[in-house]
Amino acid sequence: MGLTPLPTLLAAALDVVGNSSYIDLDYSLWLYRFLTPLIVTFLLPLVFVALIYISFLVLFIYKLHRQVIMRAVQSDRNFWQVGRKIVAAIWDAHARIYHGYEVIGLENIPQEGPALIVYYHGAIPIDMYYLNSRMLLQRERLIYTIGDRFLFKLPGWGTISEAFHVSPGTVQSCVSILRDGNLLAISPGGVYEAQFGDHYYELLWRNRVGFAKVALEAKVPIIPCFTQNLREGFRQVGIFRTFFMRLYNKVRIPVYPIYGGFPVKFRTYLGAPIAYDESLSPQDLQVKVATAIEELINRHQRLPGSILWALLDRLPSAFRRRSDSLNLSNTQTKKKDQ
Repeated sequence: MGLTPLPTLLAAALDVVGNSSYIDLDYSLWLYRFLTPLIVTFLLPLVFVALIYISFLVLFIYKLHRQVIMRAVQSDRNFWQVGRKIVAAIWDAHARIYHGYEVIGLENIPQEGPALIVYYHGAIPIDMYYLNSRMLLQRERLIYTIGDRFLFKLPGWGTISEAFHVSPGTVQSCVSILRDGNLLAISPGGVYEAQFGDHYYELLWRNRVGFAKVALEAKVPIIPCFTQNLREGFRQVGIFRTFFMRLYNKVRIPVYPIYGGFPVKFRTYLGAPIAYDESLSPQDLQVKVATAIEELINRHQRLPGSILWALLDRLPSAFRRRSDSLNLSNTQTKKKDQ
């Protein structure tokens, strides 16, 4: 057989390219099927970023019209009260609808007086937004929060932090907040745990004992806190981990890409308060609190976490019983391995 002349091949190629309806249809279908999962998984987190900025806009509008709204409040001391309630209502509605959000053990947070809440940090700490909103609406109590310093460089964050009392925090400032009778939330793992934790839910505290020093100096109880399926809602991409860890250690800001926004079931578990004990050193108290949070994880979290099962947790009790049996099985297996 002879070779097909080059001009004939070029002509055939041009005919195919010229048949735009054929090329466009196949190419569009392929592109749609290929890109849809990527678009869904990487753009859904932007929904939560948008919700943060909606919070900023609500608070900004409230601040802008202060003279009118002040008729509803009695003094500057209550200036942010109405604005916080509006934002809390938005977040709580989102929590109930999108994640079927529940809080178990809310009675462990005192009705009045100080307490330190120590929590596991997910890829995005959306569970703490939900918990704070629930506390504001049901208990009329605001949880002061310690946030990473990079947050305060973001546009609009200043207004949010002013309204909800989010601060970078030092040992002394945290002690002062607690001595004033407030609730305070700290994640010892911080951004490092957020960025490099995974669906095995290992605590990444790196010998941090600052929160323990705060609790001992302020003489307050510590309430361990963990949210079920938190890592199934948002996850890191899972590749180039070493590269992003080195980059993070240099720049100290979140650099590891996140995907998700899946409507999995969220339940926040608040453990029994760990009472103040002056005989404990900060290191001993850190171990005690870490053990309490790990017990919450082992009791209430499927290990390793599964996005599919976390989605099924939204369904009726038959699936829930199956999920609970898996949790128990995983916990027992983990104890045997240890």
